[in-house]
Amino acid sequence: MTERKPLYFIAVVPPEPERSRLWELKRAFTEAYNTKAALRSPPHITLHMPFSFREDREIRLMEVLRGFVIQYPAFSLCLEGYGAFPPRVIYADVSESKELREIQTDLLQEMKTTFNIFNANYKDRPFRPHLTLAFRDLKKSMFHLAWEEYCEKSLDMCWHTQSVALLKHNGKMWEILEEMPLKSSGL
Repeated sequence: MTERKPLYFIAVVPPEPERSRLWELKRAFTEAYNTKAALRSPPHITLHMPFSFREDREIRLMEVLRGFVIQYPAFSLCLEGYGAFPPRVIYADVSESKELREIQTDLLQEMKTTFNIFNANYKDRPFRPHLTLAFRDLKKSMFHLAWEEYCEKSLDMCWHTQSVALLKHNGKMWEILEEMPLKSSGL
């Protein structure tokens, strides 16, 4: 019998107070549109999709990621407005960031080279940075109601990204295992 490997993924998790504001936004979707799947993970922008990995190699994974992440300078990220992947997903739209694209592209290569782990891009679509607010269990009828409300709504939130997080699934939800610092910009 083979041991089940835990699931991990790598993401940018906004710092406080933005993290708390985004939790509140996720909760508002839950209350208004009867969706709760997005509450099973902290607000985040996925850099590497979930992958299974041997728990006895977890420390090595964290060491490699720490060494990788520290090479990249801290950078600013902004959320501007809302977007959707009909008929189930509504998200906060991430403004274009060459720093985010660079770290994501390089991270995929690092994971492939070091651990032979390949990023499973959703339906082979290219990287589309976003912060999910409602998905999977959002019913189509509720999606249309929510999108009608949010498609024109404004959202303007920026922060200085100073870390990349490794998240681990505990069997019920995703938890931040470690936030690894980016290179300090000396500000």
